[in-house]
Amino acid sequence: MELEEHYTNRSGWLRAAVLGANDGILSTTSIAIGVAAASTTRGPIILAALAGLVAGALSMAAGEYVSVSSQSDIETADLEREKKELETMPEIELKELAKIYQKRGLDSELSLRVAQQLTKHDALQAHAKDELGINEFSTPKPLQASLASGASFISGGLLPFLVSLFAPVGLMVYFLYGSATVFLALSGGVAAKAGGANIPKGIIRICFWGTVAMGITALVGYIFGVKTA
Repeated sequence: MELEEHYTNRSGWLRAAVLGANDGILSTTSIAIGVAAASTTRGPIILAALAGLVAGALSMAAGEYVSVSSQSDIETADLEREKKELETMPEIELKELAKIYQKRGLDSELSLRVAQQLTKHDALQAHAKDELGINEFSTPKPLQASLASGASFISGGLLPFLVSLFAPVGLMVYFLYGSATVFLALSGGVAAKAGGANIPKGIIRICFWGTVAMGITALVGYIFGVKTA
């Protein structure tokens, strides 16, 4: 009998990787498009794309580390508080756990027996999962999330950067937009596939919002840009 495949255990790294790749494509392309709309030479476009790539990757990595670390600190504090409560008021905690199982549909007698059995096996783990909603799949890993986010941003941002190196300057905006749309569609499809979600829906969603972001950035470049010779 084969085990059923689940995607919940991928949620942590998948979220960081997808966010980083999409942000790398979209941010770097948007910056390059904004500059390309106001420039007639390749130099400023390449510089903008490179600056956006480096700054974005470092920002994503640092931001993800701080964010996930904060989540980890909260969970650690909750677990420490729960541990103390289990030591000082075990009977109250047992009843609290039993009430949780009652709310899920067990009768009072069975819910108490289940709570007693799980408490005997591992009281802190039982309360972490059923009272606090903390489990091995959702446990935050700051370094893993940070590296995944930064690396995925670079992998996404390199694509528009390469386009800025080789695309015709006069058609740069169109090349950047077209290639970014293709990259975003691939990224959205891969992310949906990896997460077991609807692939067309994932592609349409990221392409729509990507188009909006790039369109607004290009408009800003046209309106406020000063042509450079």
